Amino acid sequence: MLRDVAVLALDGAHAFELGVFCEVFGIDRGDDALPGYDFALVSATGAAVATRHGFEVRAPYGPERLASADLICVPAYDPRVPQPEALAEELRAAVRRGARVLSICTGAFLLGRAGLLDGRRCTTHWRYAGELARRHPRARVESDVLYVDEDPVITGAGTAAGVDTCLHLVRKEHGSAVANAIARRMVAPPHRDGGQRQYRERPVPRERTGSLSPVLAWIEANLDRELTVAAMARRAGLSERTFARRFRQETGTTPLQWLTGQRVLLAQHHLETTDDPVAAIAHRAGLGTVDNLRHHFARRLGTTPHAYRRTFGAPAPGAATGP
Repeated sequence: MLRDVAVLALDGAHAFELGVFCEVFGIDRGDDALPGYDFALVSATGAAVATRHGFEVRAPYGPERLASADLICVPAYDPRVPQPEALAEELRAAVRRGARVLSICTGAFLLGRAGLLDGRRCTTHWRYAGELARRHPRARVESDVLYVDEDPVITGAGTAAGVDTCLHLVRKEHGSAVANAIARRMVAPPHRDGGQRQYRERPVPRERTGSLSPVLAWIEANLDRELTVAAMARRAGLSERTFARRFRQETGTTPLQWLTGQRVLLAQHHLETTDDPVAAIAHRAGLGTVDNLRHHFARRLGTTPHAYRRTFGAPAPGAATGP
């Protein structure tokens, strides 16, 4: 049973992620009959540490406090800021004795340095997933999820996904009723659908310089039409085989995969910027039906068109946006 929680205050720590751990595990909610934890904020030296935001956080405990923790939490920090090797050893020792470790965002880099991601699935913020995989090639980095539970190693994606990750662990330890109650206290959803894919930046249109640039521009301008590989190849003046080979060379994917991706991007744009019916958007994006649009959203973004619109759509004119 989870009782003792230690949170690392690292040099260069990100305040939001550090605060998530303090909010979920460091507040006495006994008045709501919710479980409490023996909570400790720990630094490598027991002294104050400088956050990335220019202010300091005083940690009452040094690394010796980690030895009793059931859970050690690692917030986001700048991975370029060196951390003492003793912290990596404390994390390894914690896992050996049966404790859990939980990171948010770039906190996964410290777990990787400790060797705790080797052979395990893990995640981090989508912007840093490639770098994490390069630094730790034995880790199985997943960039499209909000969190990965490879007990005793739990990793969360960027920033707000830390809330999802911590509530997941609370749910696992104490049940949905407790997790839901804490989420209500935090005014946060107890569970979010989908993963990081729906939050990634969409590619910015750029000048194309490859030999297929005119064809790609033509495709983007005609996404609502029925487009086959044969039709695209004819437009390029190439055989289908040559067109498919050139296409992969210039885009890194197949014509149909690229076409579907562009259609999903167009649908995302209309869901964000218009209040048009989803059926009309599916047709305009060349995906035909709502079911087809829903299928590709689920596969590529891990969510539904309606959920995506609720999250990213502009508020209706005159709608209340705050207190």
